[in-house]
Amino acid sequence: MEKSFPLHECHVNKVTIIINRTHAILHSIAILFLIHYRLSFFFQHPQNITIPTLPWLLIFVSELILSFAWFLQQACRWRPVYRTVFPERLPADDKLPAIDVFICTADPNKEPSVEVMNTVISAMALDYPPEKLHVYISDDAGSDATLHCTKEAWNFAKYWVPFCRKYGLVTACPDVYFSSSENDNGDYKGSEFKAERKKMEEKYEVLKQRLRKIVEGHFTTNVAINNTRDHPSTIEVISKEEDEVKMPQLIYVSREKRPSHNHNFKAGALNVLLRVSAMMSNSSYILVLDCDMYCNDPTSARKAMCFYCDSQTPSSLAFVQFPQTFRNISQDDIYDNQVRFAFKVDNWIFCKVIYAKCGWVCFNLRSSGVRQLHRVVPTKSKVKLDPTSKWESI
Repeated sequence: MEKSFPLHECHVNKVTIIINRTHAILHSIAILFLIHYRLSFFFQHPQNITIPTLPWLLIFVSELILSFAWFLQQACRWRPVYRTVFPERLPADDKLPAIDVFICTADPNKEPSVEVMNTVISAMALDYPPEKLHVYISDDAGSDATLHCTKEAWNFAKYWVPFCRKYGLVTACPDVYFSSSENDNGDYKGSEFKAERKKMEEKYEVLKQRLRKIVEGHFTTNVAINNTRDHPSTIEVISKEEDEVKMPQLIYVSREKRPSHNHNFKAGALNVLLRVSAMMSNSSYILVLDCDMYCNDPTSARKAMCFYCDSQTPSSLAFVQFPQTFRNISQDDIYDNQVRFAFKVDNWIFCKVIYAKCGWVCFNLRSSGVRQLHRVVPTKSKVKLDPTSKWESI
């Protein structure tokens, strides 16, 4: 019988464990001594107290809060592991499982359509078999502007996705690609690539102008804005079968909303997407994205499948997480709100513990989501991937 190679490996760094745990223990002892010193102040004789009590109490409370925050951060350092995936060992494209991508947007007036469509285009440009990739965009406002913008994004993606495939671009988000100072030219730097890149940039500028005109025209007409909470359901397949280029399927979904019913905001929109996708594509795995995100590594879907398709993966695995970073926060990000420090210092180091889901991109197992239609977040174990393959907020 032919021996199958593992699709992923997990290594425990014992030296790092010893260093981290020793540091945590010593730091904890120092914190305990500090707490003892602060508490002893309140048990002194009133005549010996020369410092006002209120400032001392405020400092003590702030130190307790910071100590608690430090304690929570030690979970990711207590047992660091190194995970390696082997996408080249995956089965053939026709044997890979299908993936549904859910993108939720609430209102084109509050969430710029240009950023939303960049997320859609980025998801369609994932390095995955087009016939196995289905992108659903949920419009909770039921806006005609979002529907027209989705059609415009599809027309642009017909040129952008083949361009990314041809030149192996890593940055699949057109807005980030054309505005970034870093050179992402894939494997080509010749005159042909530069000419096509210039054409694509011109097409993208035209796309942005059209999207802005659609949104501006929608709010300047007599269309009632208050119908965002009172509108019928709409489901439209944007992709066309007669297209020459193989493209992922793009579906626009707007659920029915009435003022007399509670719609549970984004959770309700995801529940509807689960039901709609189960009838249309019924893919085994689901990727849930916010409307202002993009992937800086198109191979992230294949890397996630290295865990699901591996025979050594336990059946309790419900979803695989990718870390999330942020950009365009401020010009002088002195407090590192972009979370760059974690990826530079603790590069691809994660631990085997349970975290609360907070701002992380997950590939979910559909069976887990179906069992918890009203609790979208699965509660089973999860695996964290290499942060070099991270999703970023636009």
